[in-house]
Amino acid sequence: MNTKTLSADIRSRMAPSSLALDLASVIGLVCGFGLLIAAIILGGSPGSFFNIPSILLVLGGTFSVVTVCFSLAEVGNTFKVVAKAMLPSVREPQEAADQVLRIAEMARRNGVLSLQNIQRDLTSEPFLHKCISMVIDGDDAEEVEAVMRRDLQATTQRHGRSADVLRKAAEFAPAMGLIGTLVGLVQMLGTLDDPGSIGPSMAVALLTTFYGAVLANMVFSPLAAKLERNSVDETLVGLVYVMAAVSIVRQENPRRLEMLINSVLPPSRRVRYFD
Repeated sequence: MNTKTLSADIRSRMAPSSLALDLASVIGLVCGFGLLIAAIILGGSPGSFFNIPSILLVLGGTFSVVTVCFSLAEVGNTFKVVAKAMLPSVREPQEAADQVLRIAEMARRNGVLSLQNIQRDLTSEPFLHKCISMVIDGDDAEEVEAVMRRDLQATTQRHGRSADVLRKAAEFAPAMGLIGTLVGLVQMLGTLDDPGSIGPSMAVALLTTFYGAVLANMVFSPLAAKLERNSVDETLVGLVYVMAAVSIVRQENPRRLEMLINSVLPPSRRVRYFD
């Protein structure tokens, strides 16, 4: 395969195939809330499950308490990371391995400077772009590995902090619901002279606990688990990129790179590029 053909083949695989809405998250949330709404409707009087003060107390209280535990920047970054989790743009590890093996093969056949032909096409994957840029610039293997591993560690810590924010929100949401329930009970006890208001007041008081439990167990905790899962995959993909960059700098045989990559990939995700 000549230089132009190999470059064109690599470009055709640049766009991550996983750049699509995360159907697992969407289906899970839609089905979960769909079943909840169906149960409410079938039980009758769905309007009794909607109370704006209770919603504001749980959402606002949870956000306020979480902000006390973290900074505004960290809480704001969590929204961005969650949006990214719903629209993942990172390759699957085996796809990343296949891509870097093609790049390593191109560098092996035509020299490191031939990677300039595809450098611009890598901008959609900033981490890989930085790896290849350092390789083209002639940085030694130790420096490339040290710099990129620090970048990878910083990204992992950032995602871990976002997951921590969601975990903390899952802890506080039921507590805020309980506080709202206590507030409602106090108000109810203040109107015991009106027996007709006891039932509706009790229902409203319990709604805050309901909202807190729903948010914690159907939104915050699942999203935190999703972020942690995505972070593991993104870290693995980043490790594959670092290993490839170091291997290219050292001018190693791509077959050896394949062996090294497979040593860190799970058995079900290992590649057989040269087989």
